[in-house]
Amino acid sequence: MPENAPDSRYRALLNAIPLWAFVVDEEVRVQDLNDAAAAVFAPAKAVILDRRAGEVLHCLHALDAPRGCGHGPFCPGCVIRNAVRESLRGGHVSRRRATITLVSAGLKRQFELLVTANPMPGADEPLALLVLEDVSELATLRGIIPICAKCQQVRNDQEYWQSVETYLTEHQGVDVSHGICPSCEQQLYPAAADD
Repeated sequence: MPENAPDSRYRALLNAIPLWAFVVDEEVRVQDLNDAAAAVFAPAKAVILDRRAGEVLHCLHALDAPRGCGHGPFCPGCVIRNAVRESLRGGHVSRRRATITLVSAGLKRQFELLVTANPMPGADEPLALLVLEDVSELATLRGIIPICAKCQQVRNDQEYWQSVETYLTEHQGVDVSHGICPSCEQQLYPAAADD
């Protein structure tokens, strides 16, 4: 906790965040966490304090190296670790989206996370507020394209219907070319298909 913040105000602010929130140091060791994070990762908060985030979150790669989280071959590319470092070095908010695999009860589970790291002023050592937002469901829903069962037009975010070609060009950045499949060619141009 920053020394110049009254404990009750600091605790109230941290717990007002409805997402998983951690206070971490430069090595991404957990110095504190809010109730939302504790409910998922550590009912007894003291058990995870001063442990690295990969260990707390049960990162798939947390134990890849004998020295643990932060020392394995995948650690240099860790979105959480890099967001915290970028935030502390640059003194600004770092916000990134990533797919992360965590292990829970022996099962691997992929999460689509929005990772936000923000430097915390007033601390004796460099600390960052690390907020993790699980956007897996939202990412799945955004991947579903509503398409008319009859005319095949697609509904966009503004509730307008447009051709599949226009939608793909505007939202996916792809160009569409047209052709005709053998089945349709047979139906539409039977004489040409027989040649």
